[in-house]
Amino acid sequence: MIIHKPVLVEDVILNLAGYQGEIIVDATCGEGGHSEYILERVKPSLLVAIDQDIEILQVARERLKGYENVKFLYGNFSKIDELLKREGIEEVSAILMDLGISSYHLEDGERGFSIHKDGPLDMRMDRAGNILTAYRVVNEYPPGRLEEIIREYGEERWAKAIVRAIVERRKEKPIRTTGELREIVERAIPRRFWPRSIHPATRTFQAIRIEVNRELDALKVALTKSVGLLKSGGRILVITFHSLEDRIVKNFFKKCELSGVGRILTKKPITPTQEEIMENKRSRSAKLRIMEKL
Repeated sequence: MIIHKPVLVEDVILNLAGYQGEIIVDATCGEGGHSEYILERVKPSLLVAIDQDIEILQVARERLKGYENVKFLYGNFSKIDELLKREGIEEVSAILMDLGISSYHLEDGERGFSIHKDGPLDMRMDRAGNILTAYRVVNEYPPGRLEEIIREYGEERWAKAIVRAIVERRKEKPIRTTGELREIVERAIPRRFWPRSIHPATRTFQAIRIEVNRELDALKVALTKSVGLLKSGGRILVITFHSLEDRIVKNFFKKCELSGVGRILTKKPITPTQEEIMENKRSRSAKLRIMEKL
């Protein structure tokens, strides 16, 4: 079993410490990393663990089997209100969202998320409920739409060249694997312009993954619904990993504060220490923002 190392744990625990004996929701629980720390150190009356990947939810269930005060719910966090109300939960004290892709997904080449492990072009978080795959996006989307996705969701300045290369290749035969897509992107970007800190295909893979899972739309819906579920004095904590997500969270919190709905507790986002980054390189781009409902 792959054990995911959760990021910014101490900051999450510190900001949830006041909710001992109350209901806390881990809205993107993954393998249950944050959930385990919350159960052990915050000690809520109930922890609701939500995830849209039924396979990874089973991993979390196994990890947390020693705790009785956990309820596991399968579904996308954009449906958080429906999921909770189905269980008779109308109000909660805190909601955590960790928007990072999990080790479980990255280490399993068959899921199609990894740049470094060859596998089918899938990238679906929810293989049971989502029919749109990375294969369809790469092979069937019109060039203009594909370029728009890679430029906007990947913030990739070489989007036009990448799409030109993709279209040329798919004329010959369908692009079926992550390895093929990686090689196409590598060839499309001149080597002297490759980024130093990430693989040159990282932004393209990110963009396609966001499109497949409708991640930004789901986040906007989940934020709105979550604030509605929080009791007065409750908190929403969101960990983002790229600027698109962070901008959505930042602007949403500002809007809530201006309208008198909430109070921002992080004027600047909380970021990992150098020590944490050295221990867990995937934490380097993490940002935690927190808002308290008034």
